[in-house]
Amino acid sequence: MTTQTTSQNIKTIPTADFVAVKAALAGYLEGLENGSFSRITDSFWDDATMHGFTADGLLAGSYKNLDPYVEQFGAAPASVTHLDVLAITPSAAVVRIDMEGAADGTDYTDFHMLLKQDGVWKVQAKLFHQYGI
Repeated sequence: MTTQTTSQNIKTIPTADFVAVKAALAGYLEGLENGSFSRITDSFWDDATMHGFTADGLLAGSYKNLDPYVEQFGAAPASVTHLDVLAITPSAAVVRIDMEGAADGTDYTDFHMLLKQDGVWKVQAKLFHQYGI
């Protein structure tokens, strides 16, 4: 019979962190649904980046590039989303969001990299792919 020491059997990520990571993205999802860029900003660190492919090619830069998108296309109250926490450590997390029926009429897959600072989870980087272009 093998014995296992306590140091080898410790749950390092509390369930509360999974809940907090999902809650951190609530502003992003609500902002897209309601067409509110100010609500989207609640989910991102000020210097967060965003990169992905659209009909116009690669979009690269600040997450603030979402502002003209929201301004142009408005709300997406009928959009459907699914969120998965793919990986998490005490200070970083990767989340996939699948979205159907975005405000521009297309679908998206997003990968959000979140960073926990001073007990607060927010998006530091977003990678995305737009479908239907």
